[in-house]
Amino acid sequence: MCEFCTKHGEGKKWYLDMQNYSLELLAQKKRMEFKEDFMAHFEENLSKKAAQMNAISNKPLVYGFIRRIAIRQQKAEHWGQVVPIEDVEQIVDLQDSIVRLACVCRSLTTGREARNCFGLGIDWYNILGKYPDYSHGLELLEKEEAKKVMRSFDKQGMMHSIWTFKTPYISGICNCDQDCMAYRAQMRGNFQVMFRAEYVGLVDWDLCKGCKKCLMQCQFGAIRYSYTMKKSTIDMKQCYGCGVCRAICEQSAITLKPRATFSSLPW
Repeated sequence: MCEFCTKHGEGKKWYLDMQNYSLELLAQKKRMEFKEDFMAHFEENLSKKAAQMNAISNKPLVYGFIRRIAIRQQKAEHWGQVVPIEDVEQIVDLQDSIVRLACVCRSLTTGREARNCFGLGIDWYNILGKYPDYSHGLELLEKEEAKKVMRSFDKQGMMHSIWTFKTPYISGICNCDQDCMAYRAQMRGNFQVMFRAEYVGLVDWDLCKGCKKCLMQCQFGAIRYSYTMKKSTIDMKQCYGCGVCRAICEQSAITLKPRATFSSLPW
């Protein structure tokens, strides 16, 4: 399991531990202030970090050292983990309040509003009410309604991820594609911001009909197709375990297995 399961989940999936969503935890370490600052200065802080990393990108020794420090800080403050739809629904069941809101990332990368993010907990209205750019589209959802929206994102090929606001407090679910800044940072390899899922995908060749629909669904380029065998397969070292490939497979040929079962796979 990922390192957070040991540190913050007593050896179990840390994001299914109710304590990591508690008001008691929110009240500690100035987490509310951190969340407010995060929303107020998101674009400014992001641009600053990017400029700092770019300035030293041609200095390998310095870059490697600063990158390790930056990742350590990221893990302490605002870290994510990919989660499949089954675990998303369990997370939703733990919540007292679920708020749908505009994605800050996509407003910067595309210039358009996309309401693909979900705030967890009771404080998002108070925080975002101060920032009209983010608050105008707030929508309080019932649990079953939130699950329905998440499942629709799953079918569209958006991978789901949970996010901390001063770890281990979890207060957000994102539904990401290639417009997402976290996705871009992670995939370009210049800055790690999240763990892969606790799972990895596998294709059952007895069921696979070789339709290749799953190739288009995968955000991580982890699915390969054999023109000789007329079958798809998943590169387990590339797979993030989001499971959205399953939503497009009409043969139910793709399943998720615990990542920890395969000791050589990256997190």
